[in-house]
Amino acid sequence: MKADKLKSFNYAIGMFGTSIPINMLKTYAAIFYVDRLGLTTVQLATILFVYTFIDALDNPVYGFLSDRTRTKWGRRRPWLVIGTPLLVLGFIAFYSTPEFLAGNSLFGYAMLFYILTGTLDSVINANYGALFPELFRTDASRAATNALRQAFQLVAMIISIALTPIVTGAIGYGPTAVIYGVLGGAVILYMALTAREVEIHVDEQKPDLWRSLKDLFTNRKFWMAGFTNAFYSAAMSLVLASLPFFVKYTLQIPDSQSTILFASVLIIAIGCVAVWARLVRKYSVIPVWRIALATLAIAFIPLYFANSLPTAAIGSALVGFGFAGVITTMDLIGAKVMDEDTRKYNLRREGIISNALGFMNRLNGLFTSFAFYLIFVIFGFESGANPGSDPANASRFLLTVFPFALMVISFGFSWTLDFPRDEKPPELLGVAPEATGD
Repeated sequence: MKADKLKSFNYAIGMFGTSIPINMLKTYAAIFYVDRLGLTTVQLATILFVYTFIDALDNPVYGFLSDRTRTKWGRRRPWLVIGTPLLVLGFIAFYSTPEFLAGNSLFGYAMLFYILTGTLDSVINANYGALFPELFRTDASRAATNALRQAFQLVAMIISIALTPIVTGAIGYGPTAVIYGVLGGAVILYMALTAREVEIHVDEQKPDLWRSLKDLFTNRKFWMAGFTNAFYSAAMSLVLASLPFFVKYTLQIPDSQSTILFASVLIIAIGCVAVWARLVRKYSVIPVWRIALATLAIAFIPLYFANSLPTAAIGSALVGFGFAGVITTMDLIGAKVMDEDTRKYNLRREGIISNALGFMNRLNGLFTSFAFYLIFVIFGFESGANPGSDPANASRFLLTVFPFALMVISFGFSWTLDFPRDEKPPELLGVAPEATGD
């Protein structure tokens, strides 16, 4: 039992490391470059748009290479160990913008390091995600481990999102990125060096790229799970990116008080992850997943009417409750997609499926790009120097209206997907029978 708990801890804590840099990148890129440095919302939208398509090309390749990797250290560990320092360096560079940059040079610099950091995050998360269904072979062990890793993710989000306005206010964005990058990188490396992968069997077939892409392309459940996740992820990415604007322009309170609203989301989410995990164990993942998606969608309605810090905190807490349910269940859906592929084709392709699901997740860049473009068109919000005539409602639109519409679509897609309730994960070569009872 102690060994099982240590195994879960060593894997789950990796989510803390992977979450810190990417959450600061995605949450504060807009407010840092648009409001402080003068990048326009159209330029930011262009960066997000271009990155999404680059991600479409590189994600399947990363997953394919990971699945075909054969070393004495395993499939995933080499990618994690090599990719982590590069991720940290790219992240630090993004928030350490040279002061002489402006105009097109600032735009080029932001695009370069946003894309570089984002693609390295894809490498890390694809390999981290691929380990999950491999290391944990029952629904019970997956539910318990996923609840723990989502708790770690939420703690990381409190640090990298809720506390960031206070930290950056004291020491600036560049030094903050250094601290967060080093901390996150160290935890990822700890996870990579302690997680024990399933031994690669000598008879195990290597997946073929074109066949894998064909099988993935024709896998209806992959697409339905991917689109559900993409619309949800877009909604939450927009919430995180737009909350600082909402605090400044709609509530008109100090930037540092955005910490209270972020904390309202994240602390409630931490407390509710265990509740949602218990519901999964009692009722199975699919119905609980759908309820979580619906709950998150409904939570944006009271947040729309928030006009003060207390009412915004209450609305944010409701968002946190729904958010906890989705993060508790979404990865379990992805694991089932991987299990079904392994069972059907007798191939280990967790890497390419994990990365492909990751790409679908990153389709949120299209929607967040479109949302920022819309506030320019509808409200005339161009930048911090030129926020237009109605920045309060522009920010409210970003935080509540657009995310609500995205969650309604996500909930609709969830009804196109189902799995047999009691179907067990397929057996893997190199896994001892007793290891399936994590």
